[in-house]
Amino acid sequence: MSHDDHRRLKIFAATGGEHLAVQMCKHLELPLGAAEVSKFPDGEIIVKIDEDIRGRDCFIVQSTSKPANDNLMELLIWIDTLRRASAGRITAVIPYFGYARQDRKDEGRVPITAKLAANIITAAGANRVLCMDLHAAQIQGFFDIPVDHLTATKVFCDHFAQDNEMNGDSMVIVSPDVGNVKVANMYAGLLDSTLAIIDKRRDSGSEVVSKRLIGSVEGKNVLMVDDMISTAGTICEAARLVKEHGANKITAVATHGVCVGPAIERINESPISEVLITDTICPDERLDGLGDKLHVLSVARLLGEAVHRIHHHMSISSLFRSGEGPKK
Repeated sequence: MSHDDHRRLKIFAATGGEHLAVQMCKHLELPLGAAEVSKFPDGEIIVKIDEDIRGRDCFIVQSTSKPANDNLMELLIWIDTLRRASAGRITAVIPYFGYARQDRKDEGRVPITAKLAANIITAAGANRVLCMDLHAAQIQGFFDIPVDHLTATKVFCDHFAQDNEMNGDSMVIVSPDVGNVKVANMYAGLLDSTLAIIDKRRDSGSEVVSKRLIGSVEGKNVLMVDDMISTAGTICEAARLVKEHGANKITAVATHGVCVGPAIERINESPISEVLITDTICPDERLDGLGDKLHVLSVARLLGEAVHRIHHHMSISSLFRSGEGPKK
């Protein structure tokens, strides 16, 4: 980083993004922006920036994960603070975008909260957004400001490039549901493997869900890919099904390790032998319950590189090899 970058570029850490912001700054050889977040006795959040940012290119790192409402509100307050301190440009770096699953009306009289969250982030004063593996790629269009959509594919593929068991003919990529087929197909292409899909459907007139495996996993190592593991119901069901069809080692990969409710117990009781997630959400002590099954890969370098490129008006898509982009 040049001396000018030290002066012009500022990265700030909000509560849900501090673990990443610190590592991003280390990668870019920048000092972390000086600021403090505190709470009034009644729980109201206050942000104070302790350095001059007038005209600077400011990035605020915040995953709106659990506690989702606190973290989202804190992000809005950060953006407002930066705007009122006359920041030149404000980019909200949101590695995990909460409320992303509420992206459409799938029944009557329900909200589209992903759109609401996009609206209030824009209204607060963000000039652009940088996020990672959105639950639905269309959420980019919910924002009326530029969105850079990164993917953790590169981080996972670099990891598997060093693992002989998990590439080529010995492996099958499995999409645990039909909605994730595009991403699974991309992994199959990048890792030179075949693809299998689990088709889950509700039988008419009853509550029975029938599950079919499309493709063969007999005698193969299975890599199941999804954007997030939340309660782990889908991925553990999928693991049992592929095991019944003769799969060997089963590895689950997800960008966002939300891992709430019964997730830890479900994974431990399932035939999944390895879980790979990234640190878009700060790993907490609950994940220790997975023991040796869990591997956390960091996206801090990737985010840092993206910030560097945004600051210098360079291409973000060239960060990825051909076919390695975010889901479309």
